[in-house]
Amino acid sequence: MTVLKDLPEKWFPVVLPLQRRKQKGLNGAKSQKKRTEEERRVRANDREYNEKFQYASNCIMTSKYNIVTFLPVNLFEQFQEVANTYFLFLLILQLIPQISSLSWFTTIVPLALVLSITAVKDATDDYFRHKSDNQVNNRQSQVLIRGSLQNEKWMNVRVGDIIKLENNQFVAADLLLLSSSEPHGLCYIETAELDGSENTPHLTIDLTVPHSLQEQRDSTSESLCVVLSCRETNMKVRQSVSVTSELGDQNNLASFDGEVVCEPPNNKLDRFCGTLYWRDKKYNLTNQNMLLRGCVLRNTEACYGLVIFAGPDTKLMQNSGRTKFKRTSIDRLMNTLVLWIFGFLVCMGVILAVGNAVWEREVGSLFQSYLPWDPPVDNFLFSAFLSFWSYVIILNTVVPISLYVSVEVIRLGHSYFINWDQQMFCSQCNTAAEARTTTLNEELGQVEYIFSDKTGTLTQNIMSFNKCSINGQTYGEATDPLAPQPTRLDFTPFNPLADQDFCFYDDTLLESVKVGDSHTHEFFRLLSLCHTVMSEEKSEGELVYKAQSPDEGALVTAARNFGFVFRSRTPGTITTTEMGRPVTYILLAILDFNNIRKRMSVIVRNPEGRIRLYCKGADTVLLERLHPCNQELMNITSDHLNEYAADGLRTLALAYRDVSEDEWETWSESHRCADKATNCRDDRLAAAYEEIEQDMMLLGATAIEDKLQEGVPETIAVLSLANIKIWVLTGDKQETAVNIGYSCKMLTDDMTEVFIISGHTVQSVRQELRRARDRMIELSRSRDGEKEEGMEGWAEAGFMGNGFREGQDGDSAAAAAGGGKQLQCPPPPPPPPSNNLMDNISGEFALVINGHSLAHALEADMETEFVSTACACKAVICCRVTPLQKAQVVELIKKHKKAVTLAIGDGANDVSMIKSAHIGVGISGQEGIQAVLASDYSFAQFRFLQRLLLVHGRWSYLRMCRFLCYFFYKNFAFTMVHFWFGFFCGFSAQTVYDQYFITLYNIVYTSLPVLAMGIFDQDVPDKRSLEYPKLYEPGQLNLLFNKREFFICIAQGIYTSVVLFFVPFAVLSDATQSTGVPLADYQTFAVTTATALVIVVSVQIALDTGFWTVINHVFVWGSLGSYFTIMFALHSQTLFRIFPNQFHFVGSAQSTLLQPVVWLTIALATAICIVPVLAFRFLKVDLKPQLSDTVRYTQLVRQKKRKPIGRSVGGAWRGASSVSEGRLGARGGSRRSGYAFAHQEGFGELITSGKNMRLSSLALATFASRHSSSWIDTLRRKKHTHTHTPPSASGECSPAPSCISGSVPPLSNSSSVLGGSQDTPIEEETGTPPAQNAQCDLTSSTQTQAASEAAAPQASAQAVTLTAGRTHVGDSPGGWAATLGTVQEALFGRKSRAAASNSPGPPSVAKDTSQIV
Repeated sequence: MTVLKDLPEKWFPVVLPLQRRKQKGLNGAKSQKKRTEEERRVRANDREYNEKFQYASNCIMTSKYNIVTFLPVNLFEQFQEVANTYFLFLLILQLIPQISSLSWFTTIVPLALVLSITAVKDATDDYFRHKSDNQVNNRQSQVLIRGSLQNEKWMNVRVGDIIKLENNQFVAADLLLLSSSEPHGLCYIETAELDGSENTPHLTIDLTVPHSLQEQRDSTSESLCVVLSCRETNMKVRQSVSVTSELGDQNNLASFDGEVVCEPPNNKLDRFCGTLYWRDKKYNLTNQNMLLRGCVLRNTEACYGLVIFAGPDTKLMQNSGRTKFKRTSIDRLMNTLVLWIFGFLVCMGVILAVGNAVWEREVGSLFQSYLPWDPPVDNFLFSAFLSFWSYVIILNTVVPISLYVSVEVIRLGHSYFINWDQQMFCSQCNTAAEARTTTLNEELGQVEYIFSDKTGTLTQNIMSFNKCSINGQTYGEATDPLAPQPTRLDFTPFNPLADQDFCFYDDTLLESVKVGDSHTHEFFRLLSLCHTVMSEEKSEGELVYKAQSPDEGALVTAARNFGFVFRSRTPGTITTTEMGRPVTYILLAILDFNNIRKRMSVIVRNPEGRIRLYCKGADTVLLERLHPCNQELMNITSDHLNEYAADGLRTLALAYRDVSEDEWETWSESHRCADKATNCRDDRLAAAYEEIEQDMMLLGATAIEDKLQEGVPETIAVLSLANIKIWVLTGDKQETAVNIGYSCKMLTDDMTEVFIISGHTVQSVRQELRRARDRMIELSRSRDGEKEEGMEGWAEAGFMGNGFREGQDGDSAAAAAGGGKQLQCPPPPPPPPSNNLMDNISGEFALVINGHSLAHALEADMETEFVSTACACKAVICCRVTPLQKAQVVELIKKHKKAVTLAIGDGANDVSMIKSAHIGVGISGQEGIQAVLASDYSFAQFRFLQRLLLVHGRWSYLRMCRFLCYFFYKNFAFTMVHFWFGFFCGFSAQTVYDQYFITLYNIVYTSLPVLAMGIFDQDVPDKRSLEYPKLYEPGQLNLLFNKREFFICIAQGIYTSVVLFFVPFAVLSDATQSTGVPLADYQTFAVTTATALVIVVSVQIALDTGFWTVINHVFVWGSLGSYFTIMFALHSQTLFRIFPNQFHFVGSAQSTLLQPVVWLTIALATAICIVPVLAFRFLKVDLKPQLSDTVRYTQLVRQKKRKPIGRSVGGAWRGASSVSEGRLGARGGSRRSGYAFAHQEGFGELITSGKNMRLSSLALATFASRHSSSWIDTLRRKKHTHTHTPPSASGECSPAPSCISGSVPPLSNSSSVLGGSQDTPIEEETGTPPAQNAQCDLTSSTQTQAASEAAAPQASAQAVTLTAGRTHVGDSPGGWAATLGTVQEALFGRKSRAAASNSPGPPSVAKDTSQIV
C-alpha cells in the first residue's frame, strides 16, 4: 500500500505547536517517549508491527509515588519547607558537643514526628490514587485475539487491538469505530466522564484547547469556526466508515488488516484527522468515527473498535492536569517569616558573639588562671565563633518545631469539623461533605474568585415544561400565590398515554384542551410534530422518547400529556394520537436547526391533504417573520416572553403557515437543487429555508425551566455579598449560558450593562474588550459626575497619574474631573488600561465571552486587556470553553490578580480547572467521580459551598491567624529572655531557665491551650457568619495575619520578655528573705521568671480566646496547674537523690514561691505585661471596632432582649420587598430574549435519510419532571442617582422609595447588550446600637435569612442603615456594599470621606434603637 508523503501537513497545526511550547502543569499525562511523535501508524490485528513504535500501553497512573520513590520524593517535598530544612540544620549543630548546650534529641524527636505525620498523610492520599488507578486498569474488555474474543484487563490492551464494546460499557481507549449493531454503523455514546457532557449531540464540537498560547494563533483559522456542542443534550452519535460498517462478524474483523495513519496524541476532544488505508484504497477519518476513552456506550447492543490511542495518549488523559502540591498563602508567608526569623536569629547571635569576644578579651582574660578556656578554644575570636553557634541553638525556639506539629493538628481538626457538619450532609444522595486534604482549610477563608461549571454544578440538567402562552393567554401561573402549593394535575383519566412523571399545576390549560380550543390544539399539535425525537414503544402505551436534547424531550412530553401524543415516525411519516384518535402526517421536509437560524421547521401534509409548515425558534428571529396581522398578538406574547425571561425560563416562540400545493411544488424544487449543490450548499439551503419561513401566524410561546440545584441563587447572592466574584465556565452555547446566568441571578435586568465578546480574530476581540472597558469608564464617570463629591473621589482614586498624561497639572485634571462637559468626551484610555482606574469602576457590569474569543483573549499580548475588563465586572460567563481553557482562565487570574481562587465542578472536564485552582471542590453528582477524586473538598450540592467558605473557611482562617499570632508572641517572650540575660552572664551561652522547663515549655505548658484556641475558637456563631457575609472580607484582604501583624506580635513578645527579665532582675537584686538571706541568686531568678512567663502567656491566651468550651478551660487552667505540679516534682529532693547530675534546682521552687516578694514581683510583671494590652483592646473596640465586634454586641443585645422584631435585622425589610415579589421588576418596552435551545444541526437530515429508523431494544430513561424549586433574587445593591432627603427634626425619615427599572435593550451580539437601568434600592431602617450614635451599612446582615426562606421569591439588596444623624453612606465604587473599613467606620459614627464621596444614594435615618434586637 502507498502513503502520501504530504499527508502529515494536514496535522501541521496540531504537531508544530506541541513542539514549540508545552504549558507546564496543563499538559496532562504524557506518553513516555524519547522522541517527538509526528504521526501515528496503526495496523489492525498486528501487535508485532505496532510494537516497533513503542506506543504507550493502556495502563494509566495518576499517583505520585511508588514503594521505591515514596521515601526520597516525599522527603524532598517536605524539605522544600524552609522550616524543616532549618531544623535539620539545627539538629546537625546540636550533634557538635563544643557548641551545643541542649541535647540533640530535643530537636530530632519533634522533627521526626512532623515528617512522619506528613508522610503518613501523603501516603494515605496516594494510596487512594493507586486504588482508583487499579480499579480502572483492571476493568475487563473483550479483545479480538487470533479470531476469538478474549477477556483482557484494560491495562493489557494494546494499540492496534480490536475490542468489542457492549451496551453501558465504558470505552477502554480511543477507538476507531469499525462496525455496530445499529444500522449504517451508528452508535450512541454519553460523554459524562470525558467532557462533563452527560447528554451531548452527535455533531462536531470545538473543544480544542492548544497546549500553548502560540498554538491558539496557529489553530484559530481551522478549528475555531466549528460549532461547539451544548452540554445538556442526551446523546452523541458516532458512525463508522461505510467500508467497515459491514464487518460485524468476528471472522471478518479478524482478517481486517487496514492501516491507519493519523495525527499524534493531543488534547483536542473534538478533532481527529487521519486516513484509513485498506485494499489499496484510502478513506478519510474524522472525529465522527472515533469513540474516546471515558465515553459510555448507550442504546447500542454492541460495536467493535480499533485502538488508536491508549493509556496516557488518550485524549481524556491528555486533558487531565498534573497533580499539584498545593500550599496556602499562610504556608508561603510562614516560609518567608521563618527566613526573616532566621536572619533575626543570626543577628542576635552575631551581637552576642561580638559581646563574647569583647568580654573574653577585656574581662575573661583576667580569669584564665582558674577559668581557662576549653581545649579547642585558644583565643577570644574562636570563643566568639563557638558562642555564636551556641546562641543559635539556644535562641532557635523563636520558631520551634512544635509550630508545624500544631499547625497539622489544627488543620486535621478543621477537616473533621467539615466531615462532621450535618448541615452539609445531603440526605437525598446520602453523601456527606468530605475534606480530602488537610492543608488548605484556612485558605477557604480567603477566596476571592470562584470558577464554576454549570451543568451538574449549578443546574440539575432536568428540563420541565413550566409555562406557555397561547393566543395571548398565559398558562402556568399560580392563581393564588399566597395559597398553599397547588395540586398537581392528574392526566391519567383524561389521557391514558400521559407520562406519570410530568408535573403541571394550571388546570385552565387542561380545560382549554378539553373544550377543544383550536389555538390550544394547534399549539400542542406543533409540539408533537416539530421535533427530531425518536419514539420507542416497549409495550402498549409505554412510550420512551429518545430526544436529542432535553428541551425537545420536555416539549414533546408536554404535548403527550395534553392529548397530542407522538407515537412513531418513519423517514416520510409522523404518527400521533390526537385526543385519543390516531393520526398520520406525511413528513415533506425538515428545515433543520442551527445556531445561525435559531429555529427549526417541519412541513407536513395532514390526512385531509392540507400542507402546513410548523416552526419553533428564538423569538428574536421568529417574530420578525410573522404576518403583519399578528402585531397585536405579538405585543401580548412579547410581554409574556418578557415575564418568562425575567423568571429565568428558556423560551421558544411557535408559529405556523399554510402552504399551497403550487407553492410547495415550487419551493420543493428549489430546495432539492440547493440540497444537491456542490458549492455553497449550506448558504443555498439557508436561503431556501428563509424563503418559505415567511408570513407565519403566531401561535404562542413555551417556557421551560432548566432546574437549578437547590439554593443556587441564594448561595450566589450570599457569596457575592462576601465580595467573592463568581465566574461560570461552561461548554454551553451562549444563549443557554446567559439564560442560566439569569436563572441563578448572576445576571439581572438591573445591571448597568452586559457585554458580549464574540470576535473571531485577535483584533476584533481586542476592540470589543476596549469598547467594553471604555463604556464602563464612561458610565461610571457619568454616574459619579452627577455629584461633585463623587467626582472628587474619582479624581483622587483614578484620574491622577492614570487617566491623564504625565505632566498634566492638577488644575486641568481637576477640571476634567469636575466638569460635566469634559466627561462627555473623555480621552480614550491608553492600552494597557489603568488598573487603578478599573478597580474604581462603579456600576454593576457583566461579561459574556465565547470560546473562540477566549482563545484569543488568553494570548500573551491580550491577557492584560482581558483581565482588566473581566475583573471590573460583577459576573463573568465564559461559553463554549474547553477543559484546558478552564484551567488557563484560572491560571490567568492567579497570575495577574494574586487572589485565592476556587474551582468547583462535577465532571471529568473540570479536573484540569480543579487542579489548577488554589482550592478544588468536586460535586459528587451524576457525571462520574473524577472531579471528586481530583478535588480537595467534595460535597453533594452547590449550596453547601456557602457554608464551606463563610463558616468553615472563615473560622479556619481566623483560628489559624490567632494561633500563629499567639504562637510567635509566646515564643519570642520565652526566647528573648535568653538574649537579655546574655549581657549579664558574660555572653557565655548560659540559659536562664532550667533545661527541663525549656524542653517542656512548648510541649506541655503552652501547647494545649493554643491548640484548643486554634481548633475551637469562634468570633461569631455560624448563623451570624452567614447573616453577615462582610465578615468574610478580612480573610480576602489578609488582615488577620500578615507581615504587619507578625511584627506587632514579635514586638509584643519582645516587650513581654523585657518586662519578664528586668522587673524580676530589678526587684530581686536587692530583695531578701524574711531571714535576711538575699534572693539574688540564679535559681530564684530562674523560677520567678519562668513562673511569671507561664502566668502571663496563660492570661494572654485567655484574653485571645473568643469562644470558651470545656476543653479550653481544662487546657488553659490545666496547663497552668501542670506547670506548678511538674516544677515542684522536678525540684524535689526525691529526683535529686536519684539523678543528682540531672536536677540542679533542688528545692528552688519551694523556697522561692514561699517568698511574698516573689509573688509581688510576678504580679507586677503580669500587670505590666497585660494592662497595656487590655487598655489597647478596650480603646480599639470602643473607638474603632471591627464588624465582628458589632455583631457580637448585637448578639448580646438579642440575648438580653428577646423581642419578636429582633429575631433578624432582615425581618424589617422583607415586607417592603413584596412590591416586586416574583419578578425582577417591571420593565418598559425593551426586553431581553429568554431563548435557549440545546438542539443541534444535523438530526433532521439523519431522520429523513432513514439511517436511524431501526430502534434499539434499549432505551433512554424517561424524563423526570419535578417541582420547580423556588428562589429569591440576588441580594444586590442597586446604584441610583444622588438625591438629598433631609431627615425630620426627630431624626427619623421614611424609607427611600424604590424606582421602577428603566428600559433594558434586548440581548444582541454587539459588545453591549443590556444597559440603561439604574434603580434605587428599597431601604428600611432599624435602630442604632444603644452604646452610641452610629451609622451602619449592614447590607450583609439581612441577606442570609432572606436567602434561607424559599417563600421569598425576590429580595433586592437592602441597606439596613443604623444612624442617628444626617450622614450619607452608600455603595463603594465597584462592589455590593462599602469596604470593610468603610463599614467599620460607618458602624460607629465616623464618616469615611471615600464612602461619603462615592455614595450614589439617598440617606436613611435610624428609628428607635430597640429595633436592632
